[in-house]
Amino acid sequence: MINLKEIFQPLAAMLLAPLLFGIINRVKAFFAGRRGQPLLQSYYDLWKLLNKGAVYSTTTSWVFRASPVVCLAAVVIVACIIPLGARNVISFSGDFVLAVYLLGLMRFFMVIAALDTGSSFEGMGASREVQFSMLAEPALFIGLAVLARLTSSLSLAQAFSSVTPQVWASHCATLLLVAAAFVIILLAENARIPVDDPNTHLELTMIHEVMVLDNSGPDFAFIMYAAAIKLWLFSVLLVRVLLPVGSMPGWASVLVSITAVLLIAVLVGIVESCMARLRLIKVPHLLFSAAALAILALVFAFRD
Repeated sequence: MINLKEIFQPLAAMLLAPLLFGIINRVKAFFAGRRGQPLLQSYYDLWKLLNKGAVYSTTTSWVFRASPVVCLAAVVIVACIIPLGARNVISFSGDFVLAVYLLGLMRFFMVIAALDTGSSFEGMGASREVQFSMLAEPALFIGLAVLARLTSSLSLAQAFSSVTPQVWASHCATLLLVAAAFVIILLAENARIPVDDPNTHLELTMIHEVMVLDNSGPDFAFIMYAAAIKLWLFSVLLVRVLLPVGSMPGWASVLVSITAVLLIAVLVGIVESCMARLRLIKVPHLLFSAAALAILALVFAFRD
């Protein structure tokens, strides 16, 4: 039977995810010496978009209209799979494969919706998205496979619960390599600097933002909301690798994980304040580094 703690974890993702964007923007404003936007600005933006109407090009088909809903539904299901605490709503052997495929489904619909508009700019962004995801997804899958190998579990909940201080003591180097790969993947998958700049207005250098130029109203709200939840989920993955919260009792593991996720948003803001965006031809080098770190961690996992 599903208990309150299991239901609370995906609800926390859906309620607190937009707050991550506010934290990142406030940190960047602090480093730039500005006051910055209100911490809850993302919530205001979502509410404003939900109360507007959507405009559709005559070029688009049902694919364009269905994409925001499918993306949001896919990422919400993933939020029910990736656990903050000991367990989550959906947990079974091999659930990490479903999580990765649902994230791939989200990307697939965003790409075909961008192509459905007939815009050359959105097609260019879709091409870049596919190219970079082709390099990032293997690193993510290999990193999760390393966790499965170390913990002898194909379920994310059981695998993360098995990451105890004892496991960290015996497999420290392997887990650090996985964590380093996940940091790069988090920045790449969520269109953050140095891979992409979510605040850019130059279409020639956009990746994610250019794919959603034609979306408006509630559709754009769904896309923004899905992006916030996706950032939350990748932050949770990183937290569960770095911190052995599975050995903590009851609600303590959930509360510590939420606090750590908010701190990761602060760190993302610091990274974006201290680094410049990479040239597009340099981004594959960074993603190859993530894959190399994950493969090296897999080698260590089989040697241990």
